[in-house]
Amino acid sequence: MDDIRLYTAASLDEAPLRENAVQNALRRLIRCLFAEGLLDPAALQWAGDRNEAELPLWPSRRVLHFADLRRAPAGTLRNFGPMELVDAAGVRTRIEHPVTLVRAIAPSLAMSPAANGITHLLRDIDNSMANDILARRYRADWSAGLRRRIDDAKAPGLLAYLQETLPPHLAAMFLDQWGALEGHPFYPTWKARPGLSAEDVEAFSPEFGARVPVRIAALRRDWAHVEKMPHVADYSDWFAQNFPDCWRDWSHRLEACGQVVTEWIPLPIHAWHLTHFVRHEFADEIARGVLDPEGPDLVTLPSMSFRTMLPETQTPRPFIKLPVAIWMTSEQRTLQAKSIHMGPRLSTMIRDILMREGEALTDRLDIFTEELGAILRDPETGDEHPGRFLSVVYRNTDVLKLVDGQIAVAVAALLAESPLDGRPLICELIARGYEGGEGDAAVEAFFRAYARTIIEPVLTMYLLYGIAFEAHQQNSTILFDAAGRPRKLLIRDFGDGRSFAPLFEERGFRLKPFVREGILPTTFDEDIGPVRSFLIDACFVCHLHEIALILTDHYERGDTGLWRILREEAESVFDALRPRMLSDAFWQRERTAFLEEPWPTRSVLRMHLERYRDYRAEHTLPNPLAEAQ
Repeated sequence: MDDIRLYTAASLDEAPLRENAVQNALRRLIRCLFAEGLLDPAALQWAGDRNEAELPLWPSRRVLHFADLRRAPAGTLRNFGPMELVDAAGVRTRIEHPVTLVRAIAPSLAMSPAANGITHLLRDIDNSMANDILARRYRADWSAGLRRRIDDAKAPGLLAYLQETLPPHLAAMFLDQWGALEGHPFYPTWKARPGLSAEDVEAFSPEFGARVPVRIAALRRDWAHVEKMPHVADYSDWFAQNFPDCWRDWSHRLEACGQVVTEWIPLPIHAWHLTHFVRHEFADEIARGVLDPEGPDLVTLPSMSFRTMLPETQTPRPFIKLPVAIWMTSEQRTLQAKSIHMGPRLSTMIRDILMREGEALTDRLDIFTEELGAILRDPETGDEHPGRFLSVVYRNTDVLKLVDGQIAVAVAALLAESPLDGRPLICELIARGYEGGEGDAAVEAFFRAYARTIIEPVLTMYLLYGIAFEAHQQNSTILFDAAGRPRKLLIRDFGDGRSFAPLFEERGFRLKPFVREGILPTTFDEDIGPVRSFLIDACFVCHLHEIALILTDHYERGDTGLWRILREEAESVFDALRPRMLSDAFWQRERTAFLEEPWPTRSVLRMHLERYRDYRAEHTLPNPLAEAQ
């Protein structure tokens, strides 16, 4: 592990950025280690009612000392002060880097890492910190420029400025990129992209406000499997209607090369992926005339997922979700056949459910429908596995055609710092939407409306139809009205969405599941547990809990009042839906799981240390709704 470097390329005048990167990485590690039970939180010895604590590391006969370790609901432990190792002789050593921490606690972990698990973890954390420095250096310049423009426009805040200067879909995309800085709350390797150079990180990543060319290549029609929603008649006709300029240039080029246009389909390919992967890994397909990698380029804005792109056009065009053969935040970002098949199928069923439920649900919920997808498939063998690197899903952007002063904000952006005052952007909405400024009453009123906007549609879809949205900070966008009040949840990404067939089938709906050997299923028939845990992890742990946490911190609330509001809003939905649920027994079981029992969530750090032996490893957290009664 001696080859782990502390991003030595950083210049000496960037000491504050380097220190921030170190502390960010240490906080994430400590939170994950205790949350996942890799270090036992019950073994902490607290100094009275203070935030000072010690953890015995028995195998090495040392103690890990925390000067400021803060407790919050859901068993949340966050470090805000210096950490020291104290040996048997009382000698203290300051922990100044994640390498030191990981080496110190490794013998005390409540699991056995894979042979190279710790080395890979440290390399990814080191890469994360290097990218952290790059991103925050850029953010400082980006913020300074925004402050000047906001001041010149005499706008009261960033959100107001975006509403005045950009069409709604581009304002939403700006905020999506702005929210890309912090990353998933439980990922210890928040921005690890070890396959990219520093120059490529800046050129292709959303947190740098990147503009990325997407090549519109050509794939033989007989080598493509196409999945589409019922209203889509033909892939090429749909593409021509939605991307008319690209279609014109693409089809004219094929004709100029003597090709029959109807024998091909346009296939977008990410610029980095094309240069660094497709040209050599699919060289045989290119040589045989299955794939033509030439064609026009489309300038796009990468979202916080890095590989879902929005064309930078004044008229909204569909999102384009693509594979990129880059190891990012602990996994390679392919686009499997499962996503191609299930995205349009689930979109169709959800759209049909919304039509049946009517305004009672559609006033609270809308979706980015995945209208169309395509993947490379061998026409002789039917093999789609190589196609995970040559595939695409298109998402409709109609939900971003807003009116009457509305604005759509990705949840991660709500937690990001304003360029004006460094406060979370969510504070700008609270100040705008409630009389009396940002006092306790205003914060609670806002949070109650926010919680209701999320919980009501999410639980309705799950409890009545067995559909679990992956409603975490990246996939959830909130529609706010002109007064800054939350009105509707806009949800995306259905390729990996989980569902429980007996519930939606009981109500007359059908969904063809995707079944392939070696690929984890997403449609379940016997046990609803994997569907429930998927929903709790994404929506309650990684989204609602984090919103409650940041508001409690920022407004220095010394209570669990916001979690009590979450419980009350969840109880209200359970009570309202009880007459429509499958049975009283099912109602009671689900109510207990959401409101009383420990919450299941993904063991991301354990998976990383075990080198992904189990992609569905989970642990549980104390249920903050049970604690907030």
